Amino acid sequence: MISVRRARPADAVAIGAVHVAAWRNTYPGILPDGFLARLSVPRQAAHYDGAIRAGGAVFVATASGLDAPGSATPRIVGFATGARTRGEAGYRLGEGEIETLYVLDDWRERGLGRRLLRTSAGQLASSGCRSVFLWVLRDNPSRWFYARMGGKTVAEQTITVGGTAVVQTAILWDPIERLLQASPQAS
Repeated sequence: MISVRRARPADAVAIGAVHVAAWRNTYPGILPDGFLARLSVPRQAAHYDGAIRAGGAVFVATASGLDAPGSATPRIVGFATGARTRGEAGYRLGEGEIETLYVLDDWRERGLGRRLLRTSAGQLASSGCRSVFLWVLRDNPSRWFYARMGGKTVAEQTITVGGTAVVQTAILWDPIERLLQASPQAS
């Protein structure tokens, strides 16, 4: 069974492992190999532990039962984080921001990304956000997913990751209901 729930502090290490695995699988040839090799599960776990303990909107997708053979406990296979938009220049494209959305490679194409994205957006909507956006690296091979979910490209900017300049694209859902009601098959 696949389920999505709010993250708990005990989930931080598994979330950090998903983050590192997703980056290492998605960004070879886009980000420097040395940077990807230095990604640290403990460092990412500490970051997410802090976010969870601070009450941040961190959601996990777990697999159990027949969906996770050989695992006695539910396994975290994806996660998403979201927050009200920070006030910094260049980031205020919407009232809420999906900060992260990662799903392990073996669990893609099962609707987990859609469920995590909608859960995060639903939390933001319930906190009063009327629009939501996210940044995705322009060369991310999964960026098509956001267009299929009804997002519109609204900005680009160059950032430095691991000493390499990369272009990221901002995707916006305004109003937020466009995301909450999006049908990827119709996009």
